[in-house]
Amino acid sequence: MKIQIGNRQKLIEIDKRSIRAFVARLLRLLDCRDKEVSLTFVDDAAIRVINRQYLSKDRPTNVISFSLQEGEFGDINPDILGDVIISVETALRDAKSGNLTFDDEIRFLLIHGILHLMGYNHENTTLQMTKKMRQKEKELFERLTIKDE
Repeated sequence: MKIQIGNRQKLIEIDKRSIRAFVARLLRLLDCRDKEVSLTFVDDAAIRVINRQYLSKDRPTNVISFSLQEGEFGDINPDILGDVIISVETALRDAKSGNLTFDDEIRFLLIHGILHLMGYNHENTTLQMTKKMRQKEKELFERLTIKDE
């Protein structure tokens, strides 16, 4: 299992060790122990450029995933899942509005982004597929964020 983490923003400190451990647990639960994933943390300006360039949406967003398992050449290297890019600024705003800690919001976005890499979808798809993804997100989030009491 290879987890690459890049931090291209200076606004919020990112605990790479904690994120690596969380993603390793997530990949084990998803039976992807032998897979590789790249994670990049950026600010709103950077994710807006990516969103505009690749998805034709001229606004910042919380997470964007680029699967290397899909498309005409998706089978070239089946061990590489793809890239997940997270805006820490949007994540911080979303955490506050959703009454979550910043760390829990990042964990949720990691789950969301990696599920996209695995083919789950909630946009431009059936209600059934959207529900399937939402249920899987909820299940994984609950399993991976159990708090010690």
